[in-house]
Amino acid sequence: MHDNHEPADRRPGDDEPENLRLVHLLRAVTVEFGLRQTEFAARNGMHPTDVRALICLLDAARAAESATAGLLGARLGLNSAGTTAVIDRLERLGHVARVRDEHDRRRILLRVEPGAIRLGREFFGPLIDGVLGVLDSFDPAERDTVRRFLTATHAVFTPTPRP
Repeated sequence: MHDNHEPADRRPGDDEPENLRLVHLLRAVTVEFGLRQTEFAARNGMHPTDVRALICLLDAARAAESATAGLLGARLGLNSAGTTAVIDRLERLGHVARVRDEHDRRRILLRVEPGAIRLGREFFGPLIDGVLGVLDSFDPAERDTVRRFLTATHAVFTPTPRP
């Protein structure tokens, strides 16, 4: 007689291909990260888009890119009015400053203020430290594999620039 119940040691998804399980795991990590971003936003009187904007601006600074309203709008997929609203909110909260470009005084750049960086470190620091601890347990070849996977996956999700 055939029992329609799964064996006790069988977990949901066991019949999925391993690669699909990895995709689901990556999705779970991104969902949890998004929830932490939303929690940070709520604790600090921000909209979740404001947190994504701060991340974009910090990433631009790390990459030595000029952080303009246009760059921010493109990265967030916002129109001009939406981008201005985000910048205005972040400026009112003291998290972002508009500064003149040293090389082109007509151009306005966006700078994340030290207080915003401090807030982010206080909240996300323990999570980042946890991830760094995980990575420390990997040898250099494993970290290279993780880097290649995440870089290639990021490319899959990043829209191609439009002409």
